[in-house]
Amino acid sequence: MIVELGHFALILALCTALVQSVLPMWGAQRNIPGFMAIATPAALVQLGLILVSFGALMHAYVVSDFSVLNVAQNSHTLKPMLYKISGVWGNHEGSLLLWVLILALFGAIVALFGRNLPPGLKARTLSVQAMIAVGFILFMALTSNPFTRITPAPVNGQDLNPLLQDPGLAFHPPMLYVGYVGFSIVFSFAIAALIEGRVDAAWARWVRPWTLLAWVFLTFGIALGSWWAYYELGWGGWWYWDPVENASFMPWLLGTALLHSAIVVEKRDALKTWTILLAILTFGLSLIGTFLVRSGVLTSVHAFATDPDRGMFILLLLVIAIGGGLALYAYRAPQLKGGGLFAPISREGALVLNNLLLTAASATVFLGTLYPLFLEALGGGKVSVGPPYFNATFIPLMLPLVAALGIGPLLAWKRADLKGALQRLKVAFVITGVVFVVCAYVLWGRSVFGMLGLALAAWLATAVLIEFAERIGIGKGIGWNGVWRRARTMPRASFGMMLAHLGVAVAMTGMTASTLWQSEVITTMQPGETRTVAGYDFTFQGASPVKGPNYRATEGRFLVEVDGETLAKLTPQKRQYVVSGRSTTEAAIRTRPLGDIFAVVGDPQQNGPGYTVRLYFKPLVAWIWFGCGIMGLGGLVSLSDRRLRVGAPTRARRRGAAPQPALGAAKAQD
Repeated sequence: MIVELGHFALILALCTALVQSVLPMWGAQRNIPGFMAIATPAALVQLGLILVSFGALMHAYVVSDFSVLNVAQNSHTLKPMLYKISGVWGNHEGSLLLWVLILALFGAIVALFGRNLPPGLKARTLSVQAMIAVGFILFMALTSNPFTRITPAPVNGQDLNPLLQDPGLAFHPPMLYVGYVGFSIVFSFAIAALIEGRVDAAWARWVRPWTLLAWVFLTFGIALGSWWAYYELGWGGWWYWDPVENASFMPWLLGTALLHSAIVVEKRDALKTWTILLAILTFGLSLIGTFLVRSGVLTSVHAFATDPDRGMFILLLLVIAIGGGLALYAYRAPQLKGGGLFAPISREGALVLNNLLLTAASATVFLGTLYPLFLEALGGGKVSVGPPYFNATFIPLMLPLVAALGIGPLLAWKRADLKGALQRLKVAFVITGVVFVVCAYVLWGRSVFGMLGLALAAWLATAVLIEFAERIGIGKGIGWNGVWRRARTMPRASFGMMLAHLGVAVAMTGMTASTLWQSEVITTMQPGETRTVAGYDFTFQGASPVKGPNYRATEGRFLVEVDGETLAKLTPQKRQYVVSGRSTTEAAIRTRPLGDIFAVVGDPQQNGPGYTVRLYFKPLVAWIWFGCGIMGLGGLVSLSDRRLRVGAPTRARRRGAAPQPALGAAKAQD
């Protein structure tokens, strides 16, 4: 009965979304306040209905109701409760329901907290958001119903993919979805602005928090997926340019560009049409990522569906959303008035350069990801585009971007003195030069990009610290009380920006060092044997069987020593899951400030007590995720800035009082 209730609630949500997509838009076009007002309660009702539907599916997983096909295919009574719950979104149908839930959640938040939005813009935005929901709920109802019953019900389920039975993968998809779907509300704002024919500083002020929220969650989601691949797949890598990895990375790149271009719209009333285009393309890439993992064109642990009919439905949604958005852009964008002028050497110019490089980088990833698929579809055969292509095209675009990140925040708006900004970075030039010389000495003949990468990471980190010191008045003779007062009153958005840029430098250091200085030994070891990796002595003490809740495992034991002193005891596992028969590798990792000690146990020898093992030393690899965490934290700090949560004029409280200026349209002082 609960399952049928969930199914019924989903159909009612579809009906509500249809009403929300039509009547408020009609009311906004005809200036009918009653119709526009329908958007808010409709968005809240839609969220409530989808919550009921999602809760019903989760209940079926928790109680192991195997009469539901989705539960029977993706769960088992032996599965731990965490993975019963995460199994709700660990499959095609359930993940779509989570997608629609987050879509409705964003619409409901705008409905609740968008009281200061102009009624027309709010109604159109919620209407476009509901149109997206209609498409995805129809997709579920027609091709991917999560509530389908089977009779007779099996005694037990088929279990979830063992690779997904991991804490990292339990939280990775919801974070990614908040990022993906978060850009939908930015898309809705952009389409609403095009219909209305008005894009100004107030619009940018309203859009920036949503862009930032989506960007933060997408950052955390990508980082969590990278970390999972590092410790779970057994090969010690953190990124392989897999097409499904790229599917989340492309909207992150364009979302980063969108975040910076919206600043120019807000501060200088410029780049308006470009920002609208970025909003459309960013969500478009999110939809393309959805198509890749659900159409059957890719086979991956990340991919959910292999049904071509489902792929065609998603392709139709993609064409309608992206094609319709771009067609409206082509029609309306020329009518949008341009903003203020600025010199090439200015803060605006630096942000334009930022946008150009990020967009070009996203285009190279897009080409490398989809070109093999297009070629195969046209009968050109199968080709492989792997890391060599991406490293050769993506990295050269990122190096000048990092260099510009150190200079841009020191430039003034409209017109800047580049020579003066560079003189303020004298210390950064010295430190960068020292790092480059040291890297050239250590890495001579190995990697030019590696030397440049570490030098530019030092450049960016130093530039961020110099900018922070100048903002709070260090060295200006104001005393420590004055410094502390300036630090406390510094806008949180500025502080968040500096944190995000510092996170880029930290992550870049980890990426470069872990790639250049990694030490690896793949061998067969007998109990009692010792192998040395980067100065660490790994002694294999044997392996023994262990039993988990729904798997059997072989657990290896390694004693790691440095100069005769015990540093760690590592116990990696090779697991065999009872129901599916699939196996997974559980690496044992000891993280230290200068690097990770990493051990993997593989298959036993056919004749003898030895085992195949992988031993690694990964220098500074943890800095990658630490840097991503700093970036995400910077975004959260920026979100806490009140200036990003105020976007409309407030009415005078008494008759005759002077009207207050539109806070969203007011230009913030730097």
